[in-house]
Amino acid sequence: MPNTEPSLPHIDTSKPHSARMYDWFLGGKDSYPVDWEAAEQVKEFFPQVEELARANRNFMHRASRTLAQMGIRQFLDIGTGIPTEPNLHQVVQEVAPDSKVVYVDNDPIVLRHAQALLKSSPEGRTDYIQADACMPELIIEAAKETLSFDEPVALSMVALLHFIPDEFGAFDVVRRLVESLPAGSCLVLSHATADFEPDTWHAVVDVYRRNGTPVQVRSRSEFARFFSGLELIEPGIEFVTNWRPEAAEQGLGNRLPLYVGVAQK
Repeated sequence: MPNTEPSLPHIDTSKPHSARMYDWFLGGKDSYPVDWEAAEQVKEFFPQVEELARANRNFMHRASRTLAQMGIRQFLDIGTGIPTEPNLHQVVQEVAPDSKVVYVDNDPIVLRHAQALLKSSPEGRTDYIQADACMPELIIEAAKETLSFDEPVALSMVALLHFIPDEFGAFDVVRRLVESLPAGSCLVLSHATADFEPDTWHAVVDVYRRNGTPVQVRSRSEFARFFSGLELIEPGIEFVTNWRPEAAEQGLGNRLPLYVGVAQK
């Protein structure tokens, strides 16, 4: 398990953290009063936030399962978040038990729960890297301990890029990661947008920023830029509940402001 040997880092409970807030939106228990307060503020402005979080998680499951069914056996998940079952490796190893999954996050509380991410099937393997998403070269080098970059890799950055504003180089980070992947690899993304409720999302973004978390929601055209040079897999860029929906999500329509897409190199 790369980069997780040292003693566990301190968890700062004096200010909210996006991963713990997301866990709260999903109904998890790994958060603190400071996170609950900030999450409630977000919910006040955007009451559908819990539904959005669940829909995002379900998209990750559908997209990962789809790629496993297409024959991809290696997955690099950056911005993993606090483990919520089923985790990505459980989804893909149900399709192909020999799948290998590397998780990446830089939140101390995710590190403390990393063992939940390492319970691989006997035929496959999972690992965890403690690293910042804005350090692509470090991530790729560490991932090579588990994954072969001579074979296709599915790179997943689900609900992550809106936490990397332009000044932190979000487009360059994605470009550098994709450039390191072999042909046949895939990119899986989801991203919040203010295209339809700008005032609401201005207020939501303000909650995060006031609490020390940088956030930048993006338009559909800005989201599409992340897939430059790649071939989008049907149905292309969609709202989260419209990307190959399962029976329970059919008919939900375009009401959740989260763009998603999967593309192949």
